[in-house]
Order: sequence, then structure tokens, then C-alpha cells
Amino acid sequence: MIYLDISVALAELFAEDRRPAPGFWKGQLVSSRLLEYELWTRVHGRRAAATHGEAVREVLASVAFVEMAPTVLARAVEPFPVEGRTLDAMHLATALFLAERRQDVVVATYDERMRAAARAVGLGLAPV
Repeated sequence: MIYLDISVALAELFAEDRRPAPGFWKGQLVSSRLLEYELWTRVHGRRAAATHGEAVREVLASVAFVEMAPTVLARAVEPFPVEGRTLDAMHLATALFLAERRQDVVVATYDERMRAAARAVGLGLAPV
């Protein structure tokens, strides 16, 4: 199972130099429901909904979402081994929630802080 971070989704949507292989999007992708809000906020911020809206919907349709349940939110406010940002804590808490339920989870991210945080909590990294 691949935990999808916003950095990979944005790279795909805006055709950045770093993008995962096309087969990546056919894998078992999962993320926090937070990803949906982050993605639309960034797309609207770039005033790109008219040109990228359908692509956003396609990316979101390829992802299984974990809701921001009280258990996940409670873990997000606990300390992590490395200092991180608020939204990263939410994503890490969600990935850990899955791992604690015996799901084999690796994190797909281009963000170096998120990579370090994932490693610090014992999560593997997906090759992207």
C-alpha cells in the first residue's frame, strides 16, 4: 500500500520534472482525506481549476481515503521523533494508523522533511 503525499500528486498534476512512473497510479494508493482539501486548495490558489479540475478528480479517484477519525487526530497531536509541520503530522498519523493495523505502508513523497519524518517513525519510502 502506498501512502500518497501532496508533493507527488502536485508533481503529477503540474507536470513537474519529478513524477512517478505511469504505473504508479494503478497501484494501491491511500491517503488522508486531508489530501483532497490540500489538492483543491493548491489548484484554486494557482487559479487552475478550469484547466486541471478533471485531472484532480482523476487523481483523487485513484486514492482510497482514510477519514480524519478521532484516533488519527489524537495521534497527530502527540510528539514525533523529528520536528514537522502540522499537515505532515496529520499525514504521518494516518500512515501510522494503517501500519498499526498491520497494513504494509510505504510513503510516496518528494518532500525531504516528510521523507525524514516517515523514516523516523519507521515507515518505508516508495520509489518515486
